[in-house]
Amino acid sequence: MDLQRAWLERGALARLLWPLSLVFGALAGLRRALFRAGVLRSERAAVPVVIVGNVVAGGAGKTPSVIAIVRHLRSRGLSVGVISRGYGRSTEDCREVLPDSLAHETGDEPLLVRRATSAPTFVARKRIEAVHALLAAYPQTRLIVSDDGLQHLALQRDVEICVFDDRGIGNGWLLPAGPLRESWPRACDLVLNTGDHPAFAGYRARRALATEAVDREGKTVPLASLTGRRIVATAAIAKPQGFFDMLRAAGVVPDRCIALPDHDDFKDWKAVEAGTTVVCTEKDAAKLWRVQPDALAVPLVFEPEPGFFSALDAKLSSLDG
Repeated sequence: MDLQRAWLERGALARLLWPLSLVFGALAGLRRALFRAGVLRSERAAVPVVIVGNVVAGGAGKTPSVIAIVRHLRSRGLSVGVISRGYGRSTEDCREVLPDSLAHETGDEPLLVRRATSAPTFVARKRIEAVHALLAAYPQTRLIVSDDGLQHLALQRDVEICVFDDRGIGNGWLLPAGPLRESWPRACDLVLNTGDHPAFAGYRARRALATEAVDREGKTVPLASLTGRRIVATAAIAKPQGFFDMLRAAGVVPDRCIALPDHDDFKDWKAVEAGTTVVCTEKDAAKLWRVQPDALAVPLVFEPEPGFFSALDAKLSSLDG
């Protein structure tokens, strides 16, 4: 049975793994206690830090949330930087993510954030190193948004945003018997639900595909013009079926759908036959274009409700007081 499916209920596989979740919980609790006692060091950045993360394993919409938040803050005139671990990259150093960076060297999500927001973006295994490097290179930065890192206690934070999709907390058990990285409920400043059917209270966000796809040169193609073409859709995200379903809802019906593991590098990609149009997610585009140059990326339109931004602005304003 697929582990993601097992995490939705307390079935046989989840119960088999439950003893291991007790060990995971005990170790996580000990780690938190060591940070509270000062045995493990936690550092504060020179500017406020907003953590956008989740308590469940797997994609819940953190990166689209980060992009929306950064765009909102920059529209207010704030100088914002972004940090990330850079999950899935082949490098180990602390480095800046540039528009022409290679996804396998920076991670696909930080590269997407950098291209979508133009905000200074740095990746490092230790996020405080990314903070220091970002502030040294861009001293005018007044706020840092961290893509993930809710459990990265070595970096202190001023605002925590927990992101959930329709799974909620699944079966409510810790890893590996359930999807939880830590127990829920737990204190946080804001909850953002990215799905269509929120599992519990919090602010909501609307998700839809853009009306235009983009090629590797930045030229746009109306999504409606793809109707009737031979289409191969591919996605290397946590829930590829969601992308395929949104394509169909937009009138683009793929002849074939290729679901790949999250963060797949497309090294085993086989070029499709002539006369077929390949469409992918915006996150996958930088990697796919290396092996399928004529592929089209379909951006995601992600819009948190206005009340979420009002609440975030209020939280940040309170920091100044």
